[in-house]
Amino acid sequence: MNFFAPKTLPKIVSVHSFRGGTGKSNITSNLACAIASLGLRVGIIDTDIQSPGIHVLFKIEPDKIKHTLNDYLWKRCAIEDTAYNVSYVLQQREIAVNRGGSIYLIPSSIKAGEISRIIREGYSVSRLNDGFQKLIRRLKLDYLFIDTHPGLNEETLLSISISDILVVILRPDHQDFQGTAVTVDVARKLSVPKTLLVVNKALPDFDFAVLREQVEQTYKTSVAGILPLSHEMIRLASNDIFCLCYSRHSLTQELHGIAKQIIN
Repeated sequence: MNFFAPKTLPKIVSVHSFRGGTGKSNITSNLACAIASLGLRVGIIDTDIQSPGIHVLFKIEPDKIKHTLNDYLWKRCAIEDTAYNVSYVLQQREIAVNRGGSIYLIPSSIKAGEISRIIREGYSVSRLNDGFQKLIRRLKLDYLFIDTHPGLNEETLLSISISDILVVILRPDHQDFQGTAVTVDVARKLSVPKTLLVVNKALPDFDFAVLREQVEQTYKTSVAGILPLSHEMIRLASNDIFCLCYSRHSLTQELHGIAKQIIN
């Protein structure tokens, strides 16, 4: 990275998409790692409780997870007990070792019975909010990334409403365009301080300048970046963090540019 990340008050960054399959979890993990690599303390919490999966990118096997976000929501443990230090993804590449950067992951349960219970019984959204604040304090985080559930439900609305920054992921697809309009409108009504749009999986032969102008005019919101559909990303198949594996790739440079806008 070629820019300095100043220490600021802790920020909550929600990463959201109206529909599934946009690459939201991959983008969340890459942005979090890009910011942690600057020497900052970053947390990621997987609130996509119905279909969790971001732990896969950090190579955490389900049988190695003692406590999850579900356990905290059911009052089985403290929220910090669900946090796993995954800074090794940076240290293995000798990134941020001498800068003090670190990254923590709070996964949701992948067990079918526990997912079913959440869907059937729900949980306290106020307890979830308390958990966000406690994580920031107890882990001394600079940034807390919330990987949200697609669409709009109670917990997603909470995440959006308490966010300092909302990153909305969309594909160049008419269904995504309509759903994103709803999300951006909700963010305005909730007075989110900063909303950024990220267009993902754009075909490389698109005119990105025209696409950027089209999206910005449609939503009256800044496009933080346009990420091209990448064969390398497809081959990686969520088996690792893209920006750490392909540090010189054009997609990585675009991700770093988005990270810079989050920090600034």
